[in-house]
Amino acid sequence: MEQFLIVALAHFLALLSPGPDFFLVARTSISGGWRTASGACLGIALANGAFIAMAFTGLSILREGSTLFIALQLAGAAYLLYIGTQFLRYAGHSNLAAVAGNGAVPSGWRSLAMGFLSGILNPKNALFYASLASMVASSSVGWKVVYAGWMFCIVLLWDLLVAVAIGNQRVLQRFARTLPWLERASGVMLMVLAGGLLVHLARG
Repeated sequence: MEQFLIVALAHFLALLSPGPDFFLVARTSISGGWRTASGACLGIALANGAFIAMAFTGLSILREGSTLFIALQLAGAAYLLYIGTQFLRYAGHSNLAAVAGNGAVPSGWRSLAMGFLSGILNPKNALFYASLASMVASSSVGWKVVYAGWMFCIVLLWDLLVAVAIGNQRVLQRFARTLPWLERASGVMLMVLAGGLLVHLARG
Protein backbone atom coordinates (compact mmCIF):
# COMPACT_ATOMS: atom_id res chain seq x y z
CA MET A 1 0.00 0.00 0.00
CA GLU A 2 2.88 2.37 0.78
CA GLN A 3 4.32 1.81 -2.69
CA PHE A 4 0.91 2.44 -4.25
CA LEU A 5 0.62 5.79 -2.46
CA ILE A 6 4.10 6.83 -3.63
CA VAL A 7 3.42 5.89 -7.26
CA ALA A 8 -0.06 7.44 -7.21
CA LEU A 9 1.30 10.69 -5.74
CA ALA A 10 4.13 10.91 -8.28
CA HIS A 11 1.66 10.31 -11.10
CA PHE A 12 -0.79 12.94 -9.86
CA LEU A 13 1.89 15.57 -9.32
CA ALA A 14 3.01 15.02 -12.92
CA LEU A 15 -0.55 15.70 -14.07
CA LEU A 16 -0.55 19.07 -12.28
CA SER A 17 2.19 20.36 -14.58
CA PRO A 18 0.53 21.91 -17.68
CA GLY A 19 1.71 20.33 -20.90
CA PRO A 20 0.49 19.78 -24.48
CA ASP A 21 -2.44 17.63 -23.32
CA PHE A 22 -3.61 20.31 -20.87
CA PHE A 23 -3.51 23.05 -23.49
CA LEU A 24 -5.36 20.89 -26.02
CA VAL A 25 -8.14 20.09 -23.55
CA ALA A 26 -8.37 23.74 -22.54
CA ARG A 27 -8.67 25.08 -26.05
CA THR A 28 -11.08 22.35 -27.18
CA SER A 29 -13.30 23.08 -24.19
CA ILE A 30 -13.18 26.81 -24.95
CA SER A 31 -14.07 26.41 -28.61
CA GLY A 32 -16.52 23.52 -28.40
CA GLY A 33 -17.59 23.10 -24.78
CA TRP A 34 -16.71 20.43 -22.25
CA ARG A 35 -18.77 17.71 -23.98
CA THR A 36 -16.67 18.01 -27.13
CA ALA A 37 -13.50 18.29 -25.04
CA SER A 38 -14.43 15.03 -23.30
CA GLY A 39 -13.50 13.29 -26.56
CA ALA A 40 -10.00 14.76 -26.33
CA CYS A 41 -9.88 13.68 -22.68
CA LEU A 42 -10.72 10.10 -23.63
CA GLY A 43 -8.16 10.14 -26.45
CA ILE A 44 -5.45 11.37 -24.08
CA ALA A 45 -6.37 8.71 -21.52
CA LEU A 46 -6.24 5.99 -24.19
CA ALA A 47 -2.79 7.17 -25.28
CA ASN A 48 -1.61 7.12 -21.68
CA GLY A 49 -3.13 3.66 -21.33
CA ALA A 50 -1.11 2.45 -24.33
CA PHE A 51 2.12 3.74 -22.78
CA ILE A 52 1.21 2.22 -19.42
CA ALA A 53 0.58 -1.16 -21.03
CA MET A 54 3.86 -1.07 -22.97
CA ALA A 55 5.86 0.08 -19.95
CA PHE A 56 4.35 -2.43 -17.53
CA THR A 57 4.82 -5.34 -19.92
CA GLY A 58 8.48 -4.43 -20.26
CA LEU A 59 8.63 -3.55 -23.93
CA SER A 60 12.09 -2.21 -24.78
CA ILE A 61 10.74 0.26 -27.37
CA LEU A 62 10.19 2.77 -24.57
CA ARG A 63 13.87 2.91 -23.63
CA GLU A 64 15.43 6.31 -24.12
CA GLY A 65 17.87 6.33 -27.01
CA SER A 66 16.20 3.53 -28.96
CA THR A 67 15.41 4.15 -32.62
CA LEU A 68 11.66 4.06 -32.10
CA PHE A 69 11.88 6.38 -29.11
CA ILE A 70 13.89 8.92 -31.13
CA ALA A 71 11.34 8.66 -33.95
CA LEU A 72 8.61 9.25 -31.38
CA GLN A 73 10.45 12.34 -30.11
CA LEU A 74 10.74 13.75 -33.64
CA ALA A 75 7.07 13.10 -34.33
CA GLY A 76 6.18 14.66 -30.98
CA ALA A 77 8.23 17.78 -31.73
CA ALA A 78 6.52 18.15 -35.11
CA TYR A 79 3.10 17.80 -33.51
CA LEU A 80 3.94 20.33 -30.80
CA LEU A 81 4.98 22.81 -33.49
CA TYR A 82 1.74 22.19 -35.36
CA ILE A 83 -0.46 22.66 -32.30
CA GLY A 84 1.53 25.74 -31.24
CA THR A 85 1.11 27.42 -34.63
CA GLN A 86 -2.61 26.62 -34.58
CA PHE A 87 -2.96 28.25 -31.17
CA LEU A 88 -1.17 31.37 -32.44
CA ARG A 89 -3.13 31.41 -35.69
CA TYR A 90 -6.55 31.25 -34.06
CA ALA A 91 -5.82 33.22 -30.89
CA GLY A 92 -8.78 35.47 -30.13
CA HIS A 93 -11.17 33.56 -32.38
CA SER A 94 -12.67 31.30 -29.73
CA ASN A 95 -16.47 31.42 -29.82
CA LEU A 96 -18.16 31.71 -26.44
CA ALA A 97 -21.50 30.99 -28.08
CA ALA A 98 -20.25 27.54 -29.03
CA VAL A 99 -19.62 26.78 -25.39
CA ALA A 100 -23.22 27.66 -24.64
CA GLY A 101 -24.34 25.24 -27.33
CA ASN A 102 -24.92 27.64 -30.21
CA GLY A 103 -23.23 27.39 -33.58
CA ALA A 104 -21.05 24.67 -35.05
CA VAL A 105 -18.73 22.72 -32.79
CA PRO A 106 -15.85 20.37 -33.62
CA SER A 107 -16.60 16.69 -34.19
CA GLY A 108 -16.36 14.51 -31.12
CA TRP A 109 -14.43 11.86 -33.07
CA ARG A 110 -12.00 14.49 -34.35
CA SER A 111 -11.53 15.70 -30.79
CA LEU A 112 -10.82 12.13 -29.64
CA ALA A 113 -8.28 11.63 -32.45
CA MET A 114 -6.50 14.90 -31.59
CA GLY A 115 -6.37 13.90 -27.94
CA PHE A 116 -4.91 10.49 -28.77
CA LEU A 117 -2.29 12.05 -31.06
CA SER A 118 -1.37 14.62 -28.42
CA GLY A 119 -0.82 11.91 -25.84
CA ILE A 120 0.87 9.28 -28.02
CA LEU A 121 3.26 11.78 -29.65
CA ASN A 122 4.44 13.17 -26.33
CA PRO A 123 7.76 11.43 -25.58
CA LYS A 124 7.63 12.63 -21.98
CA ASN A 125 4.65 10.32 -21.42
CA ALA A 126 6.66 7.32 -22.66
CA LEU A 127 9.67 8.12 -20.48
CA PHE A 128 7.53 8.95 -17.45
CA TYR A 129 5.61 5.68 -17.50
CA ALA A 130 8.78 3.72 -18.21
CA SER A 131 10.22 5.30 -15.06
CA LEU A 132 7.15 4.42 -13.00
CA ALA A 133 7.25 0.87 -14.35
CA SER A 134 10.78 0.47 -12.98
CA MET A 135 9.43 1.38 -9.54
CA VAL A 136 6.87 -1.43 -9.59
CA ALA A 137 8.88 -4.02 -11.51
CA SER A 138 8.82 -6.45 -8.58
CA SER A 139 5.07 -6.11 -7.99
CA SER A 140 2.65 -8.90 -8.83
CA VAL A 141 0.57 -8.88 -12.01
CA GLY A 142 -2.50 -8.08 -9.93
CA TRP A 143 -0.92 -4.96 -8.44
CA LYS A 144 0.30 -3.84 -11.85
CA VAL A 145 -3.27 -4.08 -13.13
CA VAL A 146 -4.39 -1.96 -10.17
CA TYR A 147 -1.68 0.63 -10.90
CA ALA A 148 -2.56 0.75 -14.59
CA GLY A 149 -6.29 1.08 -13.96
CA TRP A 150 -5.76 3.80 -11.37
CA MET A 151 -3.49 5.85 -13.63
CA PHE A 152 -5.85 5.58 -16.61
CA CYS A 153 -8.83 6.69 -14.53
CA ILE A 154 -6.96 9.57 -12.88
CA VAL A 155 -5.76 10.92 -16.24
CA LEU A 156 -9.30 10.76 -17.64
CA LEU A 157 -10.95 12.30 -14.57
CA TRP A 158 -8.37 15.08 -14.25
CA ASP A 159 -8.70 16.10 -17.89
CA LEU A 160 -12.49 15.99 -17.63
CA LEU A 161 -12.29 18.25 -14.57
CA VAL A 162 -10.12 20.70 -16.53
CA ALA A 163 -12.55 20.59 -19.46
CA VAL A 164 -15.61 21.20 -17.28
CA ALA A 165 -13.96 24.04 -15.34
CA ILE A 166 -12.64 25.85 -18.41
CA GLY A 167 -15.73 25.09 -20.49
CA ASN A 168 -17.97 26.81 -17.94
CA GLN A 169 -19.38 29.97 -19.54
CA ARG A 170 -19.14 32.00 -16.33
CA VAL A 171 -15.45 31.17 -16.06
CA LEU A 172 -14.97 32.06 -19.71
CA GLN A 173 -16.71 35.41 -19.30
CA ARG A 174 -14.27 36.32 -16.54
CA PHE A 175 -11.27 35.49 -18.73
CA ALA A 176 -12.69 36.67 -22.05
CA ARG A 177 -10.35 39.67 -22.21
CA THR A 178 -7.22 37.71 -21.38
CA LEU A 179 -8.11 34.61 -23.39
CA PRO A 180 -6.34 35.66 -26.64
CA TRP A 181 -3.14 36.30 -24.69
CA LEU A 182 -3.45 32.98 -22.89
CA GLU A 183 -3.84 31.25 -26.24
CA ARG A 184 -0.81 33.04 -27.64
CA ALA A 185 1.22 32.19 -24.53
CA SER A 186 0.15 28.55 -24.85
CA GLY A 187 1.15 28.50 -28.51
CA VAL A 188 4.55 29.99 -27.78
CA MET A 189 5.11 27.60 -24.87
CA LEU A 190 4.29 24.57 -27.04
CA MET A 191 6.66 25.76 -29.75
CA VAL A 192 9.39 26.34 -27.16
CA LEU A 193 8.87 22.80 -25.86
CA ALA A 194 9.22 21.50 -29.42
CA GLY A 195 12.38 23.55 -29.95
CA GLY A 196 13.86 22.32 -26.69
CA LEU A 197 13.14 18.74 -27.68
CA LEU A 198 14.83 19.20 -31.06
CA VAL A 199 17.88 20.80 -29.40
CA HIS A 200 18.08 17.87 -26.99
CA LEU A 201 17.98 15.43 -29.90
CA ALA A 202 20.64 17.38 -31.82
CA ARG A 203 22.99 17.34 -28.82
CA GLY A 204 22.34 13.68 -28.19
